[in-house]
Amino acid sequence: MTATRQIDPPEHRYADELAFLAGADDGPRPPAWRLTPRSVVTFIAGSGGMPVDGPGGKRVIEPKFVGERALVERCVVTLAGERGLLLVGEPGTAKSMLSELLAAAICGTSALAVQGTAGTTEDQLRYGWNYALLLAQGPSPESLVPSPVLTAMTTGAVARVEEITRCLPEVQDALVSIMSERRISVPELAGQDGAVGYAVPGFCLIATANLRDRGVSEMSAALKRRFNFEVVPPIADLDAEVALVTRQARASVERGGARFAVDEAVLETLVTAFRDLRTGRSAEGWAVERPSSVMSTAEAVAVAASIGLAAAYLPGPDPLSLLPGHLLGVVRKDDPADAGRLLAYWDGALRRRAEAGSRMWRQLWEHRDVLQD
Repeated sequence: MTATRQIDPPEHRYADELAFLAGADDGPRPPAWRLTPRSVVTFIAGSGGMPVDGPGGKRVIEPKFVGERALVERCVVTLAGERGLLLVGEPGTAKSMLSELLAAAICGTSALAVQGTAGTTEDQLRYGWNYALLLAQGPSPESLVPSPVLTAMTTGAVARVEEITRCLPEVQDALVSIMSERRISVPELAGQDGAVGYAVPGFCLIATANLRDRGVSEMSAALKRRFNFEVVPPIADLDAEVALVTRQARASVERGGARFAVDEAVLETLVTAFRDLRTGRSAEGWAVERPSSVMSTAEAVAVAASIGLAAAYLPGPDPLSLLPGHLLGVVRKDDPADAGRLLAYWDGALRRRAEAGSRMWRQLWEHRDVLQD
């Protein structure tokens, strides 16, 4: 049997498109880059509906990241200059996805990544050892286990560090010398080949950080100076966010072997509620009390997928009737008191829409009792 994956990395999912773009633009490209900077931007932000000339014909490149093209262009320019790129923003704004897409387009792999946590060690950013070989023959290049960062340095690839502010300060400090000196010394191999791992042309590093986690382990001023910061904001356009939530939720449900059959009006209502609670203001300009929980697009996708799975596997209730319960689960993640803020939203902006005659909001208002326990 052929093993399948729940999620393919972008270099596999879009392999045909990457190969097409590699042959479509013979312009100048930075050392070790598989695509020109212009083609990297096109791969991520799309070709704007216009066909791209390439080997074997023309092809329209669909956008994979919903956001400003100028943001993608600044990211690409930063990496072309071999400078560190730090993507910051609220949770769920697709920072990790953008870093994966950039890495896949530039060097062909997004796998050279370190996940930052309180348990991340300096070895995970530098190197470790195969202890069986270490005991058998002592320190040697063969017993060295390079980190993803060291591998990226010595092969001219893109390394990624996720959630950098969740790493302890002493772990973060290991990146300061790596990014300034562009080498990693291995004292145990002094006098042998491989005692110093040098960064070759093409090496660059992308890190991500959530604005809400800045107090976990604040980055030092020295480390900040080695990055260009780019803020990844929430999706500004309602229609674009609805389209993204629909696409991602459908893919999730279909991976589960079901057919996605949630009405677009339900999804628009869901996304509108998320946007109201996220921004603290409705589209009509009415004030809304914001919950402390993150009402991100990623959370909206999860709720839409859950409603889609329920409709497929547990048919019966109106999909819209499931929305209040799922919203309650989202807002309670950080503070149980946020349930009261959600109820206030129901009694405020949502009720006013229902009284104005909107059918979807009137139906949603009728399920207010789900929020009372």
